[in-house]
Amino acid sequence: MSLLWGVLSQVLSWTGLCQLMFLACTGLGAVVAVVTVRLLVRHAWFTYRLSCFSDTTKLTFFNMQCTEEGLLQVDDLVQRYTHSCSWFLGPFYHLVRLFHPDYVKPLLMAPASITVKDELIYGHLRPWLGDLLLCNGEEWSRRRRLLTPAFHFDILKNYVTKFNTSTNIMHDKWRHLVAKGTTNVEMFDHVTLMTLDSLLKCAFSYNSNCQWSASEYVSALVELSDLIIDRRQKILHHWDWFYWKTQQGKQFRKALNVVHSFTREVVQKRRCLISQHKNTETDFTTAPQRKKDFVDILLLSKDEDGQGLTDEEIQAEANTFMFAGHDTTASAICWTLYNLARHGHYQEQCRQEVMDLMQGRDRHEIEWEDLSNLPFTTMCIRESLRLHSPVQAVTRKYTQDIALPEDRTVPKGAISLVSIYGTHHNPAVWTNPHEFHPLRFDPTNTAGRASHAFIPFSSGPRNCIGQKFALAELRVVVALTLLRFRLTLGVNPQLGSRSGGVRRLPQLVLRAEGGLWLQLEPLIPHNLEECQDE
Repeated sequence: MSLLWGVLSQVLSWTGLCQLMFLACTGLGAVVAVVTVRLLVRHAWFTYRLSCFSDTTKLTFFNMQCTEEGLLQVDDLVQRYTHSCSWFLGPFYHLVRLFHPDYVKPLLMAPASITVKDELIYGHLRPWLGDLLLCNGEEWSRRRRLLTPAFHFDILKNYVTKFNTSTNIMHDKWRHLVAKGTTNVEMFDHVTLMTLDSLLKCAFSYNSNCQWSASEYVSALVELSDLIIDRRQKILHHWDWFYWKTQQGKQFRKALNVVHSFTREVVQKRRCLISQHKNTETDFTTAPQRKKDFVDILLLSKDEDGQGLTDEEIQAEANTFMFAGHDTTASAICWTLYNLARHGHYQEQCRQEVMDLMQGRDRHEIEWEDLSNLPFTTMCIRESLRLHSPVQAVTRKYTQDIALPEDRTVPKGAISLVSIYGTHHNPAVWTNPHEFHPLRFDPTNTAGRASHAFIPFSSGPRNCIGQKFALAELRVVVALTLLRFRLTLGVNPQLGSRSGGVRRLPQLVLRAEGGLWLQLEPLIPHNLEECQDE
């Protein structure tokens, strides 16, 4: 005991404490030195490997992602470098930015087995969506195979009726506004609620009525999207240990609990329902009054070993469907309507096409078979997706080197930022790329165009699996809107300027500063429309 006391007395003396502090500081300094040396060696290695690309290190990542000026900087990069450039964020991130089809294609078409989604863009979504967006290899391939049946044409056909229903509700709201004297309407607010309403019907067979009244789930979903954007713009919030202690982090957790609780309850109830009916002669999903929704298909999907997805995996898939499906489609719809409002002659041509399609019908409803009979409207939608792509870029990493044209190589571990915006606005690929010209997508004009010149849904094995869903909804909403309303540019009340001078806002999806305002002029009298809907 006396020996122990002597040792403690020595250690706890000023001399002993100073020695302990010296040893601790020395150890910490050694760790910092080792980490710094490794970081600098790694940086030097990537600098050497990426020396074949033009260096643009003076650019700032955060500024280039969220302002009109950032998009103009991308235009400048494309003009200057034509196909690609390198990009370092200190010694931490090493990126190659690509904006030419010949350079984009090898990256997007690389096998899924060597393709990795990096944390830089998608990492902040992990608490919300789980590991779905970031999973790789065989895990990703299995989930993709199980998810594919949910987007089969036979399933999409059932969704068209829901697209019509949700669009009709939005148009009813617009008629009420016009009747009260409000013709100047901000598109994103209305269209986002409409796409959320539509997705809830398609994913969960859930009628939220969110277009007319507040919904806790929908409010939480919108709040999560806003908080993700806010987090990206604050450097310190990129570290989880700091973010979860902030007020924004606490808000995120609260909204996350609402979204996860809703999805979990739906999945668990539906699994119980399927279990109750599995031994009966009539399966509840095949009854005439009951069409399969997204959750049904995931619950019933089995892999080659007869194994299905767990409840947690289904919840992650459903959350991803809601997250990826509502904002992107809403953005595409809004910008398509905006571009048609700016170009009245194209709008009239689309309207005439829809009117011809509806000739002789008692009900103004778009059917599945109609989607292939709207060629010019579809061209306008595609041109809008080129000019105003909802998603501005996708990022990838690879577990092996990827060869590019002109003996360039993207080394494994580097972040490849495929600039959808840059590719779609590249003057080496598109003539007058900043002009709205739908006839670019006339079949007679597409021959000889590079396969990866138009990539609004990405491409390759990890492309957007919901692109057919999105295009179907786009055609339904745009066609019905043009049938019922004439659109012209509106006035932003805050700026006092017309939407022709809109400033683009690239966030999670492409939006507009202060909103996207259009003027509405009803074309079909309200009482006639009511008769048609009865």
